[in-house]
Amino acid sequence: MVSAVPDCSNSSLSCCFIKRNWFRLLESSKGESFPGKDAVYRFLNHAGFAWRRFLTSLSVATVRKVSTLTSVDRDTVFIVDDSMFERNRSKAVELLARFKDHATGAYYKGFRMLTMGWSDGHTFLPLDFALLSSSKSAINGMSENIDKRSHGYKRRQESLRSAPQVIASMLDRALAAGATASYVLMDSWFTHAPLIGEVIARGLDVIGMVKNDNKRFLVQGRKLSLKELYAAAFPVVSNKRGILRCIRTELAPDIPVRVVFVRHRTKKNEWLAILTTDLSLSVEDVIRIYAIRWDIEVFFKCTKSLLRLQKEFQGRSYDLLISHTTLVFSRYILLAWQHRQSTDARSFGGLFYLLCDEVGTLDWAVALQQLLDHINEIATKAGKKLSALIQRQLQQWIAVLPSYIKACLPISCCES
Repeated sequence: MVSAVPDCSNSSLSCCFIKRNWFRLLESSKGESFPGKDAVYRFLNHAGFAWRRFLTSLSVATVRKVSTLTSVDRDTVFIVDDSMFERNRSKAVELLARFKDHATGAYYKGFRMLTMGWSDGHTFLPLDFALLSSSKSAINGMSENIDKRSHGYKRRQESLRSAPQVIASMLDRALAAGATASYVLMDSWFTHAPLIGEVIARGLDVIGMVKNDNKRFLVQGRKLSLKELYAAAFPVVSNKRGILRCIRTELAPDIPVRVVFVRHRTKKNEWLAILTTDLSLSVEDVIRIYAIRWDIEVFFKCTKSLLRLQKEFQGRSYDLLISHTTLVFSRYILLAWQHRQSTDARSFGGLFYLLCDEVGTLDWAVALQQLLDHINEIATKAGKKLSALIQRQLQQWIAVLPSYIKACLPISCCES
């Protein structure tokens, strides 16, 4: 099993760029060079692999490389958000639960994919994730055969914890691994006093959207709702259109915050509230930094549309879902690094299809090299005169090849 791990991991990472599923790939002429389907699924279903450590190490190493390309004055952030991980056609998937999609109001079967990533406003890199289930709306429970000492068991236990608890653990792991940021950006579902207090305790500031719910803000001894806070806020004079008001308040004792009110982009008669715990930021900087949060939405779209998240592997094991998601996130890190190194304005979609073409080009180059090796082998077995003739003809043929084809050939072949 251990000896097959590199082959299985490399094949699983590159499978998406070949534009074929495992069945079609193994049925093709390339199938002999890939591990068998059973070997791959045993690899993905194994509960003993530390997938989280792999993803975090890969992400942090890439963050360090990206940081060398980033100005020291540029703001870096952690972004926290969740997205649907749908398994609507499944019945026997481990820890399957029912959730409500708050965007559409419809219910779905699957998991909440809670994700934390790092961004500098140009490059987003996923650091950690958790596929959250629910003990209240669970359809299936945990497998009884899992080894309680394994990484898989710990991930299963984590899936039943609340999102704020998981986010705090994610921050601890990211900071311990060496990732650094100044702010934690979050949507309105997470901007609650207990979680904000946990973030502040770790030396980070929070910038997040505020939902108009039963929160109360302390202003001069009075507890105000968000609407009442808007009425008490002072108008802002700014060159930026859409910035309405701003006020300093307390979300809870010992949690001073500043709330900035901006006009709703599509509903002009409504406003949105953005909260920050960094009181030194200007209102323009609060909005500018919070806009980086959109990077994680692009990430979710890319992984589901291009990198086959939820679609590539089908299984009932929770371990397979974790390993599959980790591999998809690793592919995104590859695309993000390629995008950061590029000097043109190619999108992630363009880079994805470019890498697919490169995989095809590599296959063609391997076939050409095998042909040359075969010719050289025949030449060495022939007589001296025939061998010299073959070598001369081969050199003449190589000399007239286009430069882009020569680039695919080793120097040794061109000089032989």
